[in-house]
Amino acid sequence: MKPGTHTFKHFQTIYPDDAACLRKLMEVNYGGTEITCPGCGADSKFHPLAKRRAYVCQWCGHHIYPAAGTIFHKSRTNLTKWFFAMYLMTSTRHGVAAKEVERQLGVTYKCAWRMCHELRKLMASADYSGPLGGDGKHVEIDETVMGGYQSNRVRRAKGSNKSLVFGMVERDGKIRTGPIPNLSQDTLESIVRGHVVEGTTISADEWDSYNDLKHGFKLGRVNHSKKGMGCGNSPHQYHRRALGSFQTRRARHSRPHFGKTHVEICCGVLLSPELPPFSHGYV
Repeated sequence: MKPGTHTFKHFQTIYPDDAACLRKLMEVNYGGTEITCPGCGADSKFHPLAKRRAYVCQWCGHHIYPAAGTIFHKSRTNLTKWFFAMYLMTSTRHGVAAKEVERQLGVTYKCAWRMCHELRKLMASADYSGPLGGDGKHVEIDETVMGGYQSNRVRRAKGSNKSLVFGMVERDGKIRTGPIPNLSQDTLESIVRGHVVEGTTISADEWDSYNDLKHGFKLGRVNHSKKGMGCGNSPHQYHRRALGSFQTRRARHSRPHFGKTHVEICCGVLLSPELPPFSHGYV
């Protein structure tokens, strides 16, 4: 087996039961079972309780709940099922649909959907590492639409079952995407200024909402009506457009009936009040 790869057999060996999963949470959150007790202050070895997701101090009986404050807190679903759902989502390139998790784990669709949603939020918050860009960095920005299929007649009618998605890609760096309510200057400019460091070189198309970004950024414009869009360090949006295409393919792979309601789940989820509502990743 290649380094860094994990088979299903390997996964079962590491996490055969809930006790092994809880022991891993204890290791990650508290550094193991041999720690200084928060209750009595003595160096102690904590032992697992039989009927609770908790460890107890051998001296004073102080309880530690490794799952508290995590996505597993107050969940009646077995930890082995949670861990297997994490294995499925991290070992599959194009993502996993909640229906597939339902079939694999033998849980209800409601349970599978919640597990997938919580895991996606967790992965998005873990990938957040501050604003994009900086000295010598180049960020490409662009907007697109994602959602369900539309016939030509429906496209000409008012209303849409598609959602607007805005994306920012740092060349050879990080990615940030998320749904937006509209394409107004206030919306787009506030997002860019909130996620990109001032002084960064930005590539954008000729949409009027980007005009004021020339104040504070090195703004390069891309004219899509021309065949040549530049290359190298010149203004272009190859990376951002490739990302949009990949997101659409990934979404349709994990959700055959991909509609407007799935866009926020696939492209951006509300992380927390202090973090921007965009999903994160790397090129």
